[in-house]
Amino acid sequence: MTIYEILFLLVIFIANIFEAMTGFAGTLLAMPFSMLLIGINEAKTILNILALIACFYITITNLKHINKQEFFKITVFMLVGLAIGMMLFQKLALGYLLNIYAVVIILIALKNMFIKKSIVKIPFMVTIVILLLAGVIHGMFLSGGSLLVIYAMTTLKGKSEFRATLAAIWVVLDIGMIINQLRLGYVTSEVLTLTSIALIPLFFAIVIGNFFHKYIKQELFLKITYVLLLISGVSLLVN
Repeated sequence: MTIYEILFLLVIFIANIFEAMTGFAGTLLAMPFSMLLIGINEAKTILNILALIACFYITITNLKHINKQEFFKITVFMLVGLAIGMMLFQKLALGYLLNIYAVVIILIALKNMFIKKSIVKIPFMVTIVILLLAGVIHGMFLSGGSLLVIYAMTTLKGKSEFRATLAAIWVVLDIGMIINQLRLGYVTSEVLTLTSIALIPLFFAIVIGNFFHKYIKQELFLKITYVLLLISGVSLLVN
């Protein structure tokens, strides 16, 4: 195993602590570093499989907390955006995509770090735009969570409902992503081998993240997440 693969496993461990604790941000945090360490297609495929496993576990253990009405509404619009995002990813040049992604990551981090959040009801047409764009970004970079949170914060009440509903949404979207990755031939023996090894840090990350979810304020971890996100975006842009 190379040093890059070892560092990738460390990224998986740290990122999925945040995923298990909040219900989002794991892949958003892991993707920039992972692309630099093992390559963009390999990173997308492995992170998608791991995210599906982690979110499936969160979903089945928290079924009673899922807001079913919001789950169905969000999923429908994001699936449309997901299809568009996967198509754009195949059409645009890799260097161009990476620069766009780095800028998006930096803007997301800065927005959440410095712009005061206010919970207001979002107009229906704005909701559609947000959810479609979240789907597009997820289809391209597995990182639609931050845009989805803009909407979810206004409709999902309490951290348990927030985490469970978002996790259920990711299960559906990530299954769609895996079907497309299988079609494109990205699920190789090498990818599956590294994925199976990554299940070990993923397991421990879920255990630790669940503990933090119960006993530590979520706001603290969100602040740390956005600082790390800013660092990852800058690193991606420089490279």
